[in-house]
Amino acid sequence: MFLENTVNQKEQFGWIEVICGSMFSGKTEELIRRLRRAQFARQKVEIFKPAVDTRYDNDEVVSHDKNQIRSTPVPAAANIPILADNCDVVGIDEAQFFDDEIVKVCNDLANRGVRVIVAGLDMDFKGNPFGPMPALMATAEYVTKVHAVCPRTGNLAHFSYRKSQSDDLVLLGETEEYEPLSRAAFYKARLREKVRKIDVQEPEEITSKKK
Repeated sequence: MFLENTVNQKEQFGWIEVICGSMFSGKTEELIRRLRRAQFARQKVEIFKPAVDTRYDNDEVVSHDKNQIRSTPVPAAANIPILADNCDVVGIDEAQFFDDEIVKVCNDLANRGVRVIVAGLDMDFKGNPFGPMPALMATAEYVTKVHAVCPRTGNLAHFSYRKSQSDDLVLLGETEEYEPLSRAAFYKARLREKVRKIDVQEPEEITSKKK
């Protein structure tokens, strides 16, 4: 459970909050909501995102619902502590695209008394833990897992199924490339992929043998 009012004035340490889930689950929406509340409370807030994420805007963090908040794109996690000096709250979007240094960065900021709010995909398109997210979730005080709705079953979705044939780990895209699926739908979709690959490979093998 996420409890926002956890400030102990005698303790000079901050904490880490992780918001995770699949594509289209509302991760960025929740990140923006928490950051705006901090801004309303007149806390000093800085928001960062990986420079590679240019889907909606080069500088803004933008949710699928088109809510947005000003951010600073950075090429690597090591840039964040320098730019987050004297902040009360640091927000980080699309954390799965950062290098493993992001884990140390977030913990160092929390140890300095900063509230760190991180959003990112917990699994890649194959259903495997994504980049530094598992380590961030393990060291965070609060982890909120949000869900999309599976368009095939109507159940909660927590897998990000890639509809295109690319095997690149990082592939920016929207509904044309990705679909949020429930466990059952994801399993069936991946099984169909394997069957298609076998069907494609078998004729090639037969042809090569004839030669």
